[in-house]
Amino acid sequence: MKLIIINGPNLNLLGKREPEVYGNTTFEDYFLKLQSKFKNIQLEYFQSNIEGEIIDKLQEVGFSHDGIILNAASYTHTSVGIGDAVKAIETPVVEVHISNTFTREDFRHTSYISSGAKGVILGFGLQSYDLAIQSFDN
Repeated sequence: MKLIIINGPNLNLLGKREPEVYGNTTFEDYFLKLQSKFKNIQLEYFQSNIEGEIIDKLQEVGFSHDGIILNAASYTHTSVGIGDAVKAIETPVVEVHISNTFTREDFRHTSYISSGAKGVILGFGLQSYDLAIQSFDN
């Protein structure tokens, strides 16, 4: 099985950014743990702060991978383009958020991705990624 995790803006700052919300672990360190835990799955990782690069990556892998785990971060709440890209591809997408977006600012309660996603996982910290991977590993 071939899965890719696509992270959006500011997630490259995990471990430094708002540790009270996002924790102290970098995503790179956490990704190594995921690879070790899910040895039977080919895991890839991509991060960009640029909306168009995320759309390009979705289109690139959206017909060849078995699944996409997408944390579009703040673009979740603003990007019709990313939402449209999720709907345009064949590969199933699981939307992931580290924090519970419904306990945060009102604008974070809207997602342009959810309607095209296989499912949504939020609020379990970095473990949200584990849960997303498990949703494909049936």
